[in-house]
Amino acid sequence: MPLPPLVPHPSDAAGVADLLAGKVQVHFGAVTEDIKAGKVRALGVTALTRFEFLPDVPPIADAVPGYEASTWLGLAAPHGTPAEIIETLNREINAGLADAKIKAQLRELGHVPMPMSAAEFGKFIADETDKWGKVIQMAKIKVQ
Repeated sequence: MPLPPLVPHPSDAAGVADLLAGKVQVHFGAVTEDIKAGKVRALGVTALTRFEFLPDVPPIADAVPGYEASTWLGLAAPHGTPAEIIETLNREINAGLADAKIKAQLRELGHVPMPMSAAEFGKFIADETDKWGKVIQMAKIKVQ
């Protein structure tokens, strides 16, 4: 059976709209509310472990060992921002991520808070850049 064509969307919201309208059969994105409402069926999560807010949905890595393609959000400051400002921002952002109300709202939207130090975040970005750079090279993806 041939695979259906890949349908690029300008935003996650557009992809979700096409999924709900039956225009596409599969969507990789945050559709937690639609899953809970029974509008769509989750086949797997792209993180290495189950999400606590979708405990019955297995990670794709259970079927494809090592598979992981999670999205993430982060805040960055311009190069040269004084260290004390970076540390203050980092401390306050992590305090917000630890707040029960904010954490609950993020999880309701399908996000898993990942508080980390500025150095840890820098390493995380470097690791993600390396990982996806290898994927781009192996797939021979060219700039268009």
